[in-house]
Amino acid sequence: MKEGGEGSNSRAAADENFLEYGGCYHHHRRQFSTVVLRIMVLFVVVGLSCFVLYHSAYPTQFFQSFYNPISVSEENFKPRDDMQGNLSSLSNDTKRANLSSPFQDFPSGNLSSLGDGENNLERTLNKAAMKDKTVIITTLNAAWTEPNSIFDIFLESFRIGNQTQDLLNHVVFVALDEKAYSRCLGLRLHCYALSTVGIDFSGEAFFMSEDYLKMMWRRIDFLRVVLEMGYNFIFTDADVMWLRNPFHRFHSDGDFQIACDHYWYNYTDLDNSPNGGFNYVKANNKTIQFYKYWYEAKDKFPGKHDQDVLNFIKYDPFIEKIGLQIRFLDTAYFGGFCEPSKDLNLVCTMHANCCIGLDNKIHDLKMLIDDWKKYMALSDTNKILVKPSWTVPRICG
Repeated sequence: MKEGGEGSNSRAAADENFLEYGGCYHHHRRQFSTVVLRIMVLFVVVGLSCFVLYHSAYPTQFFQSFYNPISVSEENFKPRDDMQGNLSSLSNDTKRANLSSPFQDFPSGNLSSLGDGENNLERTLNKAAMKDKTVIITTLNAAWTEPNSIFDIFLESFRIGNQTQDLLNHVVFVALDEKAYSRCLGLRLHCYALSTVGIDFSGEAFFMSEDYLKMMWRRIDFLRVVLEMGYNFIFTDADVMWLRNPFHRFHSDGDFQIACDHYWYNYTDLDNSPNGGFNYVKANNKTIQFYKYWYEAKDKFPGKHDQDVLNFIKYDPFIEKIGLQIRFLDTAYFGGFCEPSKDLNLVCTMHANCCIGLDNKIHDLKMLIDDWKKYMALSDTNKILVKPSWTVPRICG
């Protein structure tokens, strides 16, 4: 009984110790949990406060991100189809936004101008425009404006062409660098300076090089701006020789008309091979949407230039959806080194296409100018009877 009594007392003491120390343990644990809970509540309150303050300043960003699961590239590639009717449906605010001033960026494409206060796109286009608001546009850089280079040959073609002299008054020369801009101003032409931040376009841009691709896409976005400002245009590369007035050879039912490397005898056939170096475009909502679509499509076909991308998208259902009328220009009138115009009595323009290298272009274009001068020196009768032909392409062939 003694042993049993002592054992009972020992167990009772142990139980007492357990309750004492165990109770303290649980008490401290509850205190610790309470502190942690308070800290967590504090963080949540502070976080919510920051969230509310931020989104009160920028209320749309949260909803945009929440309701727009499509990636930026996919969304940008989808063309806008909210532009119906004709150009008059464009708001005045949109038109005003596209008027440039020196060093100002255009709404999209990060286009900026350089030069003095006279370098204003609206002013330049207005001075050069024909009565129907049509301008002729070409682009230049320092390499092409060197003495006796492409620029001089281009100007000469207008001066010796058949009824092309007056057309030179309607050409806007878009200079991609300061040297080209200065050369253009020195000749008292319609000049507009267009720079690209961080990119030097002054040197020769070799075909399909990185600079070449940037230059081509720069051009597409700039032409979209011209359309949005309400101007029809003929875009011409500076290595296109203007030998006759081309306007009577354009199709009356075309929104977007383009020359070809190879022409398959049907001006509506999408299988024709277009060349982006010469095109005639009417300013309307269809062409504005098309140029936006064309520019955005570059991201869908990385590493391709504008002409390659055009060959992809010309079959796209979107073209039919917006009602764009694409017309291809016959090489009998709008020829080039790829497919020369065979009859000098019909030719309007000749392009140094299918020719890589600036020196090669200059060599063959000078030969082309000599061929044209010899043709123009013939009597009207001999022009028909002799049937003169080109001696080019030579080096470019």
